Amino acid sequence: MKVKKIWANYSVQDLSRTTAFYTALGFKHNGASDQLTSFFFGEQNFIIHFFLREILTPAMMGPIVDATAGNEIIFTLSAGTREEVDQWEQEIRKAGGTIVSQPAAFGEGYYGFVFADPDGHRFNVFQM
Repeated sequence: MKVKKIWANYSVQDLSRTTAFYTALGFKHNGASDQLTSFFFGEQNFIIHFFLREILTPAMMGPIVDATAGNEIIFTLSAGTREEVDQWEQEIRKAGGTIVSQPAAFGEGYYGFVFADPDGHRFNVFQM
């Protein structure tokens, strides 16, 4: 089977808040409607659609996890240097994200941290 494209769908409570957060971090907006806001991530333009929870829930054929109460999936955002990782941490704070773990060295040659967006969706930023 050949897959043409892959993207992610997350549920959110407030489209304006989500749009403001990811715009403040410099992600390229991929469009919006009254049901979703969408952004490109990375050099290969991975897409994440952020749907209003009440729109996405019926399509999921089951309950959507409360991302603020547990873990779902974690996407990794790669930085080129430790300084970039530290800069990401500062920008995420300013934009209203939650720093889950402070930037730190881990493993052999890794440096990074975990953050959550305003709806609790977790990402890690690291340099290796």
